Amino acid sequence: MRRSDPGRHRDGRPAWSRAVAAAVAMVTVGALTAACGIPTDASPHPIPSNQVPFGLLKTPPPTTTTTVPAVSVPTTVYLVAPDQHVTPVRRDLAVPATLTQVLDALLEGPTAAESASGIQSFLSGQGVRVSATLSGGVATVNFDTNPVQVVGPDQVLAVAQVVFTATAQPGVTGVVFRIGGAPIQVPNGLGGLVNGPVGRADYGPEAPTGG
Repeated sequence: MRRSDPGRHRDGRPAWSRAVAAAVAMVTVGALTAACGIPTDASPHPIPSNQVPFGLLKTPPPTTTTTVPAVSVPTTVYLVAPDQHVTPVRRDLAVPATLTQVLDALLEGPTAAESASGIQSFLSGQGVRVSATLSGGVATVNFDTNPVQVVGPDQVLAVAQVVFTATAQPGVTGVVFRIGGAPIQVPNGLGGLVNGPVGRADYGPEAPTGG
């Protein structure tokens, strides 16, 4: 039987040859690790900022959300002052403020502060719908139900509220009234019933004090 040479491995290479190869492999791995920038310290430690790749130091810009403020436009509706004349009050409506929207604001009546000062409305907005169209300077105002909930002279003030509010809008010079789509007569400032169109001149006695 042939004895194995203690200086040789089973693959036939001398033991010193394998040791040299292992040493070369370790040197090669160490060189590659250093070339790739991978730290070889035994324990972690902070890296100076001047050694960190530039791209890693960048932070993404903050995400911002832009909120577009709601745009409103001031308009005027007419309520009834304690002296029994219509009086202008301001309302801020979303753009575009159509004549229908303005009349809706009129039907909402006075604010709590206005009521406390004695301002009121002779129109009821409870469940009442209104629409308005404009042609040749004349606004056709159609209520689905009668918004006037007063009797006697107060009815004239109620109609005057609508007339002054509508004619405060650009291009409106007169108003005709309808209820449920049917034309109706309305009282004017002289105590008569007219078909319309009616304008501010028809409600001189109810006009705001001072003009």
